[in-house]
Amino acid sequence: MAGHSQFKNIMHRKGRQDAARSKLFSKLAREITVAAKAGVPDPSMNARLRLAVTNARSQSMPKENIDRAIKKASGADGESYDEIRYEGYGPGGVAVIVEALTDNRNRTASNVRSTFSKNGGALGETNSVAFMFDRVGEIVYPASVGDADTVMEAAIEAGADDVVSDKDGHTIYCAFEAMNEVSSALETALGEAESVKAIWKPQNNVPVDAEKGATLMKLIGILDEDDDVQNVYANFEMSEEDMAKLAE
Repeated sequence: MAGHSQFKNIMHRKGRQDAARSKLFSKLAREITVAAKAGVPDPSMNARLRLAVTNARSQSMPKENIDRAIKKASGADGESYDEIRYEGYGPGGVAVIVEALTDNRNRTASNVRSTFSKNGGALGETNSVAFMFDRVGEIVYPASVGDADTVMEAAIEAGADDVVSDKDGHTIYCAFEAMNEVSSALETALGEAESVKAIWKPQNNVPVDAEKGATLMKLIGILDEDDDVQNVYANFEMSEEDMAKLAE
């Protein structure tokens, strides 16, 4: 197991998921507002908004919160956010990509730069590490949807490129440009996914031990908790033994 999924697993073991629910809802709402403002405020006619709403529902975000976020986009005093990508290196030479939605570029840039420098990392220029990742679609289903062969068959029929199945569920990857088409075909075959989103998938991963991993987890954790930061991706991998040490 590697990268951001490992970070999420460690955070889950530490019991931080419930405590961060309100922050998660805030980030989901921000994405919904930006998606609605970028197109029409109707999920059936706006692919990005449809995906944002699907992901919000998968996290049990209340319908009134979703509706409120959509309405914010069309209001006269609607909030306006800029989409920014930051890139840099963390401990052990791990490449890190940070996606942000912000109403204050200077504040966000200052916070991200400070977080990198204080936690064994360094912020780089745009495209300084993006070439180490592929921009792809990621579609996640729970293990209960079917066995690995069933999901693999459905994914192939839908035009996906790869499937990773384990005891926690099934993660399906497809070309970024085909994400809406593939997710729609999968929904017909398997039902609604837990999440459908565009991600930065590492081409290769950097091995990290428990010592460097602890600093890296702190870096990613602080970035992840920033209100302006939507997603953090990193090209690292850790052994199950080292993961267990960090989760203690």
